Amino acid sequence: MAVDTLPQQIVELDPPDSPPLRITILFLWFADMVAATLFFVVPYATELNPITVLFFNIFGLAGVPLAAALYALLIIFIGHILSDPYDIQFALAVASLYTLLVINNILLLLLGEPLLALIT
Repeated sequence: MAVDTLPQQIVELDPPDSPPLRITILFLWFADMVAATLFFVVPYATELNPITVLFFNIFGLAGVPLAAALYALLIIFIGHILSDPYDIQFALAVASLYTLLVINNILLLLLGEPLLALIT
């Protein structure tokens, strides 16, 4: 009786082929993490992400970077699973989203108004 063996490689992990784009995402992620942490310190702004708020309620301020690290791990995992060219498209979408979030968060922290309120 022969025993079937599992394939040696079930999922091929392959990072997106654009180091500058990955560095940009890392920079934007870090800026967003710092801004999200400051939302719990300043009295005029609040964090809206329920997962970040949950981590804050459980772990205090240390929960905010922990939640951000989990988001980053999820983004890295998805980027490694996707094949070319979808991995680059995903990385561009993430960079675009983080750009909007960072701009909004910085304006909210500095001016007390979100980006949408300033545009309209």
